[in-house]
Amino acid sequence: MEYRTLGGSGLRVSVLTMGTMTFGGKGAFANVGSTGVDEARRQVDMCLDAGINLIDTADVYSDGLAEEIVGQVLDGRRDRVLVATKVRMPMGRGPNDAGLSRHHVITGCEDSLRRLGTDHIDLYQVHEWDGQTPLEETLEALDLLVQAGKVRYVGASNYTSWQLMKALGTADRAGLPRFVSQQIYYSLQAREAEYELIPLAVDQGLGVLVWSPLAGGLLSGKYRRNQQAPAGSRQLTDWGEPPVYDQEKLYDIIEALVGIAGQRAVSAAQVALAYTLGKPAVSSLVIGARTTEQLADNLAAASLSLTDGERSQLDKVTAPPLIYPYWHQASTASDRLSPADLTLLGPHIG
Repeated sequence: MEYRTLGGSGLRVSVLTMGTMTFGGKGAFANVGSTGVDEARRQVDMCLDAGINLIDTADVYSDGLAEEIVGQVLDGRRDRVLVATKVRMPMGRGPNDAGLSRHHVITGCEDSLRRLGTDHIDLYQVHEWDGQTPLEETLEALDLLVQAGKVRYVGASNYTSWQLMKALGTADRAGLPRFVSQQIYYSLQAREAEYELIPLAVDQGLGVLVWSPLAGGLLSGKYRRNQQAPAGSRQLTDWGEPPVYDQEKLYDIIEALVGIAGQRAVSAAQVALAYTLGKPAVSSLVIGARTTEQLADNLAAASLSLTDGERSQLDKVTAPPLIYPYWHQASTASDRLSPADLTLLGPHIG
């Protein structure tokens, strides 16, 4: 297992992170999975044996049940892994049971600590933007948790680039904790993060944790053009995350993955994961699985390296078009571009 530093911090994380959205199966999360304690323990055992040192969860997953299961399976071995969780989403029906107010952030952390059965959270992430709470209030609340030793690092998830940059600027100006990472959706199915979020991560020294790197299973190779989806599949049905705007292009991507996988005698999922692991600023991919078989397959991606030709083939079928002002910068500013700029514009400059 390879380990990478999480952005500009000194924290080293495995290139694969264990995701736990499948734990619990309560409420709407039953659409994702319903892994119970025994199966969760088997999966955690597999991940630890493979060298994974980061487990990612969230308070909202199955209304707290996922965190409880993580706490149970880590009982007696908490010191072997880093634990990341999140706060922001509704955890009740009260007017203060959601958002990033000082009240909800601190209450949410205390509740997560109790469910996880631990005295600290290694990476505490704000799960989504809250445009109605001042950033200073949110960051001050996170600072209180860091100073109390209840949180060691803080990160963001699902922010736009301007929101994230505003948060970083606010933290720097006020001397408050700076996000060390952003957790984002990023995959061969959707590379929009390359417009702003990846360049920002390179420029500002943020680590990138990628959620749903297989596009919710769409890139597993199970979904093929003119073929019926496998029984029990949640994609291309009523589950709309991530959204699919161009189904024919999706099938083109899958065919390219399946072709490379066949040549390498590996799975399409492993190829998709290896591709995203090779992108700039990416620290770790959050992988989750309904079964131990799926998990074992995903874990094998940590040792797969793609050739330049294979990466070029996948780039070609998935590259996002240069929208304004990027096409203009590619043609008129190529003499003065930074490494961050080149993450997007580099392939377009002769």
